[in-house]
Amino acid sequence: MTSIPSVRTGFRGPFPPGPRSWIPGSSLRAMQRDPLAFLTRVAREHGDVAHFTFGPQLLYLINHPDLIRDVLVTKQRSFMKGRALQRTKVLLGEGLLTSEGNFHLRQRRLMQPAFHRDRVARYAEVMVANAERVAASWREGEMDVVREMMRLTLSIVGQALFGSDVESEADEIGGALTELMEVFTILLNPFTQWLEKLPLPRKRAVDRAIERLDRTIYRMIAERRASGVDRGDLLSMLLLAQDEEGGSGGMSDRQVRDEAMTLFLAGHETTANALSWTWYLLAQHPEVERKLHREIDSAPGISFERLPYTRMVIAESMRLYPPAWVIGRLALENVEIGGFTIPRGAIVLVSQWVMHRDSRFWPDPERFDPERFAGEPSWPKWTYFPFGGGSRICIGEGFAWVEGVLVLAALARRWRLSLAQQKPVRPHPVITLRPGGGIVMRAQRRGRVSC
Repeated sequence: MTSIPSVRTGFRGPFPPGPRSWIPGSSLRAMQRDPLAFLTRVAREHGDVAHFTFGPQLLYLINHPDLIRDVLVTKQRSFMKGRALQRTKVLLGEGLLTSEGNFHLRQRRLMQPAFHRDRVARYAEVMVANAERVAASWREGEMDVVREMMRLTLSIVGQALFGSDVESEADEIGGALTELMEVFTILLNPFTQWLEKLPLPRKRAVDRAIERLDRTIYRMIAERRASGVDRGDLLSMLLLAQDEEGGSGGMSDRQVRDEAMTLFLAGHETTANALSWTWYLLAQHPEVERKLHREIDSAPGISFERLPYTRMVIAESMRLYPPAWVIGRLALENVEIGGFTIPRGAIVLVSQWVMHRDSRFWPDPERFDPERFAGEPSWPKWTYFPFGGGSRICIGEGFAWVEGVLVLAALARRWRLSLAQQKPVRPHPVITLRPGGGIVMRAQRRGRVSC
């Protein structure tokens, strides 16, 4: 297991520029109050490599595509996952998102076939069938689109990857997940390791939420082990996997649980948020909505390859509201980035939210314009990375793209959603970028748009 460096490095610089204050803890409070605004301000005011502190913890914000590539690819061996994500092991265990080193590589190789292009194409049938079922169940009137997208994507990931119907558990699972997501802001506190040991009410609520999620995951494992049937999905691959390189034989229930929990939660949370923000943006841009409807109505069926404009809409939505809004890495050794030495034990942040809205690379960056994604990209590679990058790039990227496009198309063929609330929706950055307070929208049946 990789040892985690101490935050007390004794490093004396030189440091890059960054926010300074005579008030202790001012950066920590600003980050906890509004992390999106804080990181944006730090990048705009202090450049491509900036430095600030949270108590004893040194942090560096990296905001240039060449330097982001260094962190995520070129010099990735000098880093491991950041402290906040390491603390999510209480939920995810040694799953793909939190594991490190050779163990992570072995587990990723074991699961990669479940996300092969041909297999994802077969999952498409599940995606469309579930979206059409939901479209048939909607009624005209108001609804929280975030809740609807969460329920739908949960059903899809349950059936496609685990061969299980979890729709009846969706509300309970959603409540447990929300409880856990809210703890993320606490994990940014450098003194969390001591707070975790106290019998606080929030800690007890987290324990109950984990127990609730475990019931679903262990039930799916037990049912599949009892049946002995290989359904060719991810759960079967995990249960049948023989880790010859690691010499451990098949996975224990705990190992399967950790990987299943990671993909079960990540596999529906991020796509649900991306779809929710897409509906929000479409409701404010009728010209984009009309083009989307024309493409969907003229297509002979719901096919990923035949919906290029729909893909552009999803891509632009994830530029403005990336489901993963920041990536943290912990320096395992002193490493040079952008002319500065990042000391062992420091945290390095790269933020999709900040980079995706950088006016140096994105003209009029606050504008919702799917046409940016027409043709070959005109921007440097690491200015757009909604799924991360390097060896830790999201294993379900292909799954998420297909799901987002097909679900949006299937629902938009029959429904138009308009905003039913006056106040704007504020992003709520926890582990993912959730719409704060949900999005109340009004559903209206629609007819076909003539071409």
